[in-house]
Amino acid sequence: QVQLVESGGGLVQAGGSLRLSCAVSGRTFSSYAMGWFRQAPGKEREFVAAIIWSSGSTYYADSVKGRFTISRHNGKNTVALQMNSLKPEDTAVYYCAAGRVFSWRSYDYDSWGQGTQVTVSS
Repeated sequence: QVQLVESGGGLVQAGGSLRLSCAVSGRTFSSYAMGWFRQAPGKEREFVAAIIWSSGSTYYADSVKGRFTISRHNGKNTVALQMNSLKPEDTAVYYCAAGRVFSWRSYDYDSWGQGTQVTVSS
């Protein structure tokens, strides 16, 4: 099992930036896919971005492409999500997730963090 702890959420004005971090620990995760998902009130959890730990290959939802950047830091065992040009529609609880293979679907990830709130005011 992989343990994940998110940090870095908060309140920001539209057009601003936030950086989320996910601390990763537990069993060997070097072959894992690490993803960020988000869930707004009344909506389903949706894919935001993912990175393959071993290769560094990245994937993004169309809604965040060009604004968000996912990265991993091997030495610190962290995964970050840099969010720029934030919009009110980015408001949601953001979750870090780990899975054995890359997937766009939340149910393919078997470890989850507790989530961190991101609120973008207009």
